[in-house]
Amino acid sequence: MPTVKTCPLDPADLVQRFRDTAAKSGFREEVLSEQHGVPLLAFTKRTPGVRPRIYVSTGVHGDEPAPPQALLNMLQAGVFDDRATWFLVPMLNPAGFAADQRENASGVDLNRDYLSLATPEVRAHVRWLRRQPRFDLALCLHEDFEAEGFYLYELRTGEPQPAPAQGLRAAAAKIMSIQPGEEIDGRPIDEPGIIRPEGDPQLRDQWPEAIYLFAHHTDLCYTFESPTPLSLEDRISVLRATVELAIAQTTS
Repeated sequence: MPTVKTCPLDPADLVQRFRDTAAKSGFREEVLSEQHGVPLLAFTKRTPGVRPRIYVSTGVHGDEPAPPQALLNMLQAGVFDDRATWFLVPMLNPAGFAADQRENASGVDLNRDYLSLATPEVRAHVRWLRRQPRFDLALCLHEDFEAEGFYLYELRTGEPQPAPAQGLRAAAAKIMSIQPGEEIDGRPIDEPGIIRPEGDPQLRDQWPEAIYLFAHHTDLCYTFESPTPLSLEDRISVLRATVELAIAQTTS
């Protein structure tokens, strides 16, 4: 698969910045595994009292630098405060980032491996997930090298609720255009820039992370897709805006 090579990052440096910032912010660090000298980390922060449980992951594709940087920026800005209990996984594919490629070192797309569990990265991630409580909201942050604008996937138990997804789309539209077309990423849209894919895992031969989360860990999962050809600054901004609004919708 071709890649748009924009703003590659050093995974070891980014992981260290996550470690330093998370420690100052009261997060607990867990090392899930180590891949090519870079730890695959998860950070948790459990707020006392009854609070929503919110999960955010980035970095499953090594040629998508905006999502982990957006997550780090939010961590540095204090977004993950006492409104919720937090579960953050900032870089699921360290080897892919080191090589500036979508797949891991063995050439496997990790975001298709959550059913077969063939890769050490996904196995380590799933072992950790199985120890966690259910999430009230799960967010998976991505880029799309073919996209012209922002779009999102929504997986929700029960009837779709257009207003939250429409609000997220509106927040993104203040920063960049919404992906055009009646079909996005090979899937028909449900409304402009919003895809509500078939959520039944049994109908799929391969599971991305979002489907695994929806099958086992949450009743509400969004995947946010920023367009790689646009500037890194805009990609980070649109991911921050949509994540922060999704959090506000869940914690209000």
